[in-house]
Amino acid sequence: MDILCDLMGAELPDTPLLRLEKNTFNTRNSDDIEPDVVVVMGAPQTPAHAIVVEVQQDKSKLPRQLARYAAAVWLHLGCDVTVLVICPEQGVAAYYARTIESGLGGYRPTPWVLGPDGIPVIIDPKQAAAQLHLSAMSVMVHGRNNRKVVEAFADALSDRPDDHSPKYYEYAYSMSSPELRRLMEEIMSSTAWPVYSPFAREHYGHGKADGLAEGKAEGKAEGKAESVLTVLSARGIELPEEVRARITTCTDLTQLETWVARAAIVQSIDDLFGDEG
Repeated sequence: MDILCDLMGAELPDTPLLRLEKNTFNTRNSDDIEPDVVVVMGAPQTPAHAIVVEVQQDKSKLPRQLARYAAAVWLHLGCDVTVLVICPEQGVAAYYARTIESGLGGYRPTPWVLGPDGIPVIIDPKQAAAQLHLSAMSVMVHGRNNRKVVEAFADALSDRPDDHSPKYYEYAYSMSSPELRRLMEEIMSSTAWPVYSPFAREHYGHGKADGLAEGKAEGKAEGKAESVLTVLSARGIELPEEVRARITTCTDLTQLETWVARAAIVQSIDDLFGDEG
């Protein structure tokens, strides 16, 4: 909501009531359609507005699918719907910023699209700490070409050692390129950030506490498994107990690393495991 209202000028209902809505909707053909995140404003009995959020790295999704998301949420909840598309690449942002030709007379929605030109380059640690959500996106979009963006994000995390900070870091990390991940690891290793995030325990725990179990292979596997669960949970993907057990009992670091990367982009649990069975 802060992004839509403060950064992009959208007008949304003034209500402190927010919740994450289940983001799987059923069509007549019994296909499940799953946007990345659905946030609902207002009380459960009388929703005031819904926001469908999609992160698009490329042009692989047909714009018509965004219109389908909006229509499904509108039918399901009976309230106004806004579609927000976040695109790290400017060409991708321009592709999704156009009015959507749905094929239905009069139904031509235009999504709100946040591209790299609309995401500020945050190099001030104080601003990063005050707006961690924007700072995380700034890292994903601008960090590769501007080291100070990652440094400001790292300093902000050091100044805000709360329960939500690891999620911002892990989200930025999971959505970043391998090159940017290495830079994040390098910079975070030189900070005083507490060792309480799965990624932090793996990459930055050495030397900060004697005898940390996370320094061992078992601890690394546990940390990576927690990272998979955290990213999936943050994206609103439901985790059946058998799936949770499969992830938490896995000790194959290579496999877990693959799942971490997939967790940021998959549309369903089946996509996470791919052809692994």
